[in-house]
Amino acid sequence: MTGLAGRVFVPGDAAAVSVGADEVAAAFEAAGAQVVRNGSRGMLWLEPLVEVETDAGRVGFANAEPDDATTIVTGSRDGTTSLLDQRGCIGVVDEHPWLTKQQRVSFARVGIVDPASVADYEAHGGWAGLRRALTMTPADVVQEVTDSGLRGRGGAGFPAGIKWKTVLGAESDLKFVACNFDEGDSGTFADRMVVEGDPFTLIEGMTIAAHAVGASEGYVYVRSEYPHAVAALRRAVDAAYTHGYLGRDILGSGLDFDLHVRVGAGAYICGEESSMLESLEGRRGEVRAKPPIPALKGLWGRPTAVNNVLTLCAVPMILADGGQAYAALGTGRSRGTQVFQLAGNVKQGGIVELPFGVSLRELVGEYGGGTLSGRPVRAAQVGGPLGAYVPATGFDVPMDYEALAESGAMLGHGGIVVFDETVDMAKMARFAMEFCSIESCGKCTPCRVGSTRGVETIDRIIAGQNVQLNLVLLDDLCETMTKGSLCAMGGLTPMPVQSAIKHFPEDFQQREAALT
Repeated sequence: MTGLAGRVFVPGDAAAVSVGADEVAAAFEAAGAQVVRNGSRGMLWLEPLVEVETDAGRVGFANAEPDDATTIVTGSRDGTTSLLDQRGCIGVVDEHPWLTKQQRVSFARVGIVDPASVADYEAHGGWAGLRRALTMTPADVVQEVTDSGLRGRGGAGFPAGIKWKTVLGAESDLKFVACNFDEGDSGTFADRMVVEGDPFTLIEGMTIAAHAVGASEGYVYVRSEYPHAVAALRRAVDAAYTHGYLGRDILGSGLDFDLHVRVGAGAYICGEESSMLESLEGRRGEVRAKPPIPALKGLWGRPTAVNNVLTLCAVPMILADGGQAYAALGTGRSRGTQVFQLAGNVKQGGIVELPFGVSLRELVGEYGGGTLSGRPVRAAQVGGPLGAYVPATGFDVPMDYEALAESGAMLGHGGIVVFDETVDMAKMARFAMEFCSIESCGKCTPCRVGSTRGVETIDRIIAGQNVQLNLVLLDDLCETMTKGSLCAMGGLTPMPVQSAIKHFPEDFQQREAALT
């Protein structure tokens, strides 16, 4: 293998752009290469990861810089330099062991296809699920999703098929499909990466959902902090309309479905479905009391199927390959694959998609490579800022809904934030409570007031003031928030706080000891 035989792929993903991918792409174009702005493969520690098309496959160059462009393009074209001898070459990307050990379903095309090309999407299996779904009755599509065992990937883990069946059975002249793309958990980025790298998968999933539940309109609610994703999605929506995958009489099936992209002003609480619906309707994002549930009375009071990005992105593969094929992956009641996101103090951060059941130890130690600092891992927060802090001694827990719940943790959106031995867990507990006090919508007293009092109580503990009494008070406050909050925002905030106290008591007790 000596030179390039085709295109050069430079990620347009926000993570790659943040470390200079735009400048690298410009340099390759200036050197005469045909550049495609693909999504990221998810190996974020290697970004910008440039891939050069060769007869042997796409050869990757890690941490590429603009100066590399001339050497790679001109040197390989005149045969004087082998690509494999270039700085940062990692060989054929598809053969990289970090990728080959994974089982990518929702991320099967991310980093491979041109996210702006309908033809490229179709050439890599796109639209197969939609074409099959349109030959089936809505009830049969719902049954296929039910058979797959797909559960909500946004964190709640509610069976998608049951939700769709409820919307399908609701009587209304107008129904909606709403995608919650308000990805606000710290350490999570899978929604963003799949939309920036393969937006047609989301469009296909939402169109299948529309057929299944009888909806004629769909909305994607995107957080304003994701401008690259918004641009990629709007470009893909326009292309889908142009090629007949959205709009009137889709693929001659008689299905009419219009899809709209709406950008939220930025509020963590809008990750909760009813708050998102309030925002979509033009009001302040606040939690709605339930019942009624959105499946019966959602957007503008009509039946609405509300799903997370990753949930909808699993649907095209489920319809293309069959629900049983998806259900064959995973363990117990956690079927299919989960897209895990490694972040924090980790050597190899990025996207890992595997069937449910892989251990946290394997994810952090093998895929993550341990800490970036090189110090021993002390803890990992699983499931976002409202998730539990799991000690390194508990890393053998299988990553599935039931096993994590049994251990006092939760899967959430699949985010994993790693900490080394220098972390102060009392301060992390404070961060969790402060996060709630800042992001609370204010609708209910336990969350609005409880989180503020919680921060004050933890501050007294950190200051070493009546530590034992304040720990009792904090525990009582956490119980009130858990049982009395209107939604999971206040109800789950005690989880990281109480897990920190349970697993790392020395970080709280030492405060008082230091004063004596």
